Amino acid sequence: MLAVTMGDGNGVGPEIALNAFKKRELSNERYALVGDYSVLDYCNDKLGLKVPLHKMASLEDEEKNALNIYDLHLLRSDQLTPGQINREVAAASREYVAEASRMALDHKFSALVTLPVNKEAIRLSDPDFTGHTELIADICGQTNYTMMLASDSLTVTHCSTHVSMEQSIQNVKKDRVYDVIKLTYDALARFKEQPRIAVAGLNAHAGEGGAFGRQEIDEINPAVEAANKDGMLCFGAIPPDTVFLRAYKGEFDAVVCMYHDQGHIPMKLLDFEGGVNVTLGLKVVRTSVDHGTAYDIAYKGIASTGSLAAAFEYGRKIQNR
Repeated sequence: MLAVTMGDGNGVGPEIALNAFKKRELSNERYALVGDYSVLDYCNDKLGLKVPLHKMASLEDEEKNALNIYDLHLLRSDQLTPGQINREVAAASREYVAEASRMALDHKFSALVTLPVNKEAIRLSDPDFTGHTELIADICGQTNYTMMLASDSLTVTHCSTHVSMEQSIQNVKKDRVYDVIKLTYDALARFKEQPRIAVAGLNAHAGEGGAFGRQEIDEINPAVEAANKDGMLCFGAIPPDTVFLRAYKGEFDAVVCMYHDQGHIPMKLLDFEGGVNVTLGLKVVRTSVDHGTAYDIAYKGIASTGSLAAAFEYGRKIQNR
């Protein structure tokens, strides 16, 4: 069984979960929605969706033709403030992810698919919160992981994500670049024979032989050489102004990026709604929608379900069985 976490109850997560079920966009794979029944019932009624809801007494208590909800009983519907930051609602959204992660570690779920939370809101109760990825990694007790954004148009992974540009440059080290190459290769190798991995340079023109920086010479190229020596099919460092076009045209299966926006900008340009956020390297398989809580359109019934459907399908492909 897969877990789908409900996300921030004041955002678009609840309506996306309800609409995806109503439109039968998720596969026949077994799943439970981890969240609050009261929130989903309220959203269902407010939007007139008439989705049949089933509050599970246990994970074995499934109803075939209903949306099965694993209710954590954290919120009442009168605590909601749709479209607004709310400390209690955000804290509950964090706990949906934490509890589903703990259950996955206990082999009760084979993968997590997460709907969006609001980092700013969660930091009202957890000042150190930086994101789903870091929370799940902390619960797993792991430090070697990375973020992948995947779609039919482009797939990218990152050597660093939610840090300053200054810190991201300092993070470009041979061992880290190699680790991300391997995490990327191993993930794609689950369903693709001999994946082709491109590695983007950090500097303009990939440093142009050291004229614009030495990270490619000292750190990135040695990592690429080590990966090829270990049997991976890896190319780089490739100038970042051309590598994404080459990948988009089919020359590579994924691009390893040196920092957050280097990968996110081309991904969101090419496939904003269909992108999937995947956490690689953890004991728990986790995929996520590649969008935020969208408070401005919450509870209007217009939020796209496409990213959830894509994230669910990717989670189904790479789940732990």
